[in-house]
Amino acid sequence: MYLLLLAVIYLAFISLGLPDSLLGSAWPSIHTELDIPLSYMGIISMIISGLAIITSLLSEKVTKRFSTRSVTAVSILLTALGMYGFSHSKNLFQLCLWTIPYGVGGGAIDAALNNYVAQHYSSKHINWLHCFWGVGTIISPYLMGYAVKNYHWTVGYRMVAILQIVIFVIFLLSFPLWKVNKDSQAQENKNADKISQLIKIDGVKAILVGFFCYCSAEATCMLWASSYLEQLNNLTKDQAASFGSLFFIGITVGRLISGFLSDKLKDNELIKIGSTIAVFGAVLISYPNVITSVIGFIIIGLGCAPIYPCIIHSTVDNFSIEHCHGVIGLQMACAYIGSTFAPAIFSYIVKYVPVRIMPLYILLFFIVLKISYNLSQRQIKKL
Repeated sequence: MYLLLLAVIYLAFISLGLPDSLLGSAWPSIHTELDIPLSYMGIISMIISGLAIITSLLSEKVTKRFSTRSVTAVSILLTALGMYGFSHSKNLFQLCLWTIPYGVGGGAIDAALNNYVAQHYSSKHINWLHCFWGVGTIISPYLMGYAVKNYHWTVGYRMVAILQIVIFVIFLLSFPLWKVNKDSQAQENKNADKISQLIKIDGVKAILVGFFCYCSAEATCMLWASSYLEQLNNLTKDQAASFGSLFFIGITVGRLISGFLSDKLKDNELIKIGSTIAVFGAVLISYPNVITSVIGFIIIGLGCAPIYPCIIHSTVDNFSIEHCHGVIGLQMACAYIGSTFAPAIFSYIVKYVPVRIMPLYILLFFIVLKISYNLSQRQIKKL
């Protein structure tokens, strides 16, 4: 029963990853066909992430009232609705309208499941669970690349919506399995911490800055890898969509490896190693060569791999299980703030300067991440 529940959560993480890489791989086709400026992808991603920020901040209260399994199920259904709506959109307004269910669903499932896994599973499992998020992010660009080449970009969105519905049905059938972790219900029934109380805890502010920077860099790569490769290397749209997915392959393989390494290395060690590798990858993509750029995105993905899951998993040890859900909710909010504004700011920047500035842009975020994380560890006396 325990292993079967774990398999269902793996599937839920695939569901979480499926929509995350879809917009970046589809945007070269969307903006051309609908006559929308390239930079307007930032508006779409800003709305999605903005809604996710709100639901992340409310996650602790909502989950304590309705339970993790219920919040996750509804979130999967909402993202499916958002993907289906995208496939029928004919203009920017309609695209913005259908970001509402996607943004609300994405933020709720992210905070709820990450908290649940951090409390009930080891670092090894949380790395592998986020590896399955990577599986979802890999599937989407390839589906979109296939759809763009053989049919239409709207078909790619419909295929992902169907996958989400299938996962939703399977998840509903798994409800009885959630009784295996009985103590989770007791945690969900406790009163939620106030944000003003949480940010006063030693190390919380610094880790929030670090998480913001990590997700800013990751989101920029997710949304702009395909467009960066297309414009700098004169690739076709379907080639750019497929090559852009290699960043997600790097994350997925990296999290598989991190799961094995977590038995020997601590969370903070994996975070430091990963951020250093990511910096090296950011330098590589600065070279105007398709092979070097693609390899660079893979290396960035490998470096990013352990950072997100290890920061989440270490929350229980760093800030105690009592404050775990509240701090993770704040981390998710900061993650989505980074995901909201970093790509949007970059969209504004590329109106005036060439897209080749992207490596420097993400490099700055990785450097601040390293500084902030070290500061947080000193404040909670882990160094």
